[in-house]
Amino acid sequence: MRLDKLLFETGYGSRNQVKQLIKRKQVRINGELVLTDGYNVDPELQTVLVSGKQVHYQAHVYYMLNKPAGVVSAVRDANNQTVIDLISKKDQRPGLFPVGRLDRDTEGLLLITNNGQLAHQLLVPKKEVIKKYEAIVNEPVTDEDVQAFKEGIIFHGGIQCKPAELRILETIENESRVLLAISEGKFHQVKKMFLSVGKKVTYLKRVAMGTLVLDEGLEKGSYRALTNEELENYQRYFI
Repeated sequence: MRLDKLLFETGYGSRNQVKQLIKRKQVRINGELVLTDGYNVDPELQTVLVSGKQVHYQAHVYYMLNKPAGVVSAVRDANNQTVIDLISKKDQRPGLFPVGRLDRDTEGLLLITNNGQLAHQLLVPKKEVIKKYEAIVNEPVTDEDVQAFKEGIIFHGGIQCKPAELRILETIENESRVLLAISEGKFHQVKKMFLSVGKKVTYLKRVAMGTLVLDEGLEKGSYRALTNEELENYQRYFI
């Protein structure tokens, strides 16, 4: 790839800023000074230094984000902060996007990547990737509700959801905290499922997507790169 493209994609500034870096003799490849921004470089085979520090390049990046409420699951939005806005400049890459979406008021696990193939495998219905949510519901959840979810909730209009696993974690006074596992992702699905049994979700947080489990050490609005183990576990979805 071109040297200026490499430096741009690894966060060394705009195209013009990168060109200035090269002109100021700050870039070396395998120890040799390079003054041409269009120089072809292979970052996997050659050592690139900028101001004495090695450039590390990844074609694809994978970030686990603990999405806070109030942020939209989009690449850009004219009126609201997006999940991509939460990624620092040094970690930005062309083509970053959220895999799937969480409602604006929903918190929790969101995968951010620039690997479209992985995103497709995680979202294609036939893969039936399990998503788990922790929710607080404004009324006590009953064993009858658990059975209804297991059989497949039917929305107004006759649309039926796939069987879902609903587990009651605790009930205090007039509300319940539950854990719900679903294998599909209809629009506002979790909220609509509870409305179908006469209850309202007052808090919703995604805690897992397939083999990826939210790192509870991540504060809301924070993110980290996936570990090698997490990435290896996700490879099963390509089979």
